[in-house]
Amino acid sequence: MLFIDFPALSALAAASATITQPCSCCTVPLAAWQRLPTSLELERFEEIGTLREDAYEEPTFAEYHPHGTRYDSEDAPIAPHYYPANLSQVARCLNCGRHYLRYNEAGGYFTELRIRALRPALLVDAPL
Repeated sequence: MLFIDFPALSALAAASATITQPCSCCTVPLAAWQRLPTSLELERFEEIGTLREDAYEEPTFAEYHPHGTRYDSEDAPIAPHYYPANLSQVARCLNCGRHYLRYNEAGGYFTELRIRALRPALLVDAPL
């Protein structure tokens, strides 16, 4: 799968921000990480790349919240070197072209697909 670096991710986020047409992918607010809403059809998204640099290296589970945000905060930064962005794939809506981050949360006894809108104002190229 194609690795998407920070400049490419920034460009995708900027492109998504200019899309104004209504679409089923944005009827549910996806500003913060959340499980995939049942109203979204998975087959309407195309995976275009990954933020995971090395599939064989164990990624960090440290989160990046320098201003006191939390995982589920709408204004939490999107820092590709930090969890959960570092486990994410970039997906594009086939209907409108908006971009989202998706990853599979695997905890204890379950797995759950999580999704978040890719918003340029929240991108941070924070080193580990």
